[in-house]
Amino acid sequence: MVLTRWTAIWWLFWCAGLAPLVLLMYQVVTDQAGADPAQMLVLASGLWALRFLWLTLAVTPLRRLPRLGWLIRFRRMLGLYAFFYAVLHLLAFITFILGWRVDLVWREFTERPYIVVGLLSLLLLLPLAVTSTTYWMRRLGRNWVRLHWLIYPAAVLAMVHFIMQIRAGYSEQLLYGSLLLILLGYRAVVKLFPKKSRKTC
Repeated sequence: MVLTRWTAIWWLFWCAGLAPLVLLMYQVVTDQAGADPAQMLVLASGLWALRFLWLTLAVTPLRRLPRLGWLIRFRRMLGLYAFFYAVLHLLAFITFILGWRVDLVWREFTERPYIVVGLLSLLLLLPLAVTSTTYWMRRLGRNWVRLHWLIYPAAVLAMVHFIMQIRAGYSEQLLYGSLLLILLGYRAVVKLFPKKSRKTC
């Protein structure tokens, strides 16, 4: 009974992670992607990468709440979806905006700092995705935890990448930046005041 329940929950999380991609594809096929579908795909995939990255970071504080400890089972899946949508974001940009033209790719990556920052964030997530399996957890031991601290600079760089693209309004950047400050601030408090944090959690 327990196995069946957790299997159902696993599939629910898995399907929920793919739902944004299915929605994006549906919007493109049914001509609901706006005047510039290519730009919509690039922006939407980037936003979903941020959202899943923030959700991954949110698991640690949320699992300390009553009856939410089970969320830790799905942290790796959320992290992999963050990497998945980040890769889609990059591929959509290179495919639909640059058309895989080497000259344009080189120019964009050398003249636009926000692209370099975004790429650095993705590269930091790469070893986390590769070592997300139980095999690598056992092989790396304590070093596995140290390696996965890379999620913090990756999240900061992703946020900087997002901020550097502000054209008019900044409400979205303010929202995502505030959430990241809360998520990282929580960890700083736990690190600096471990005894007090245990009492209040």
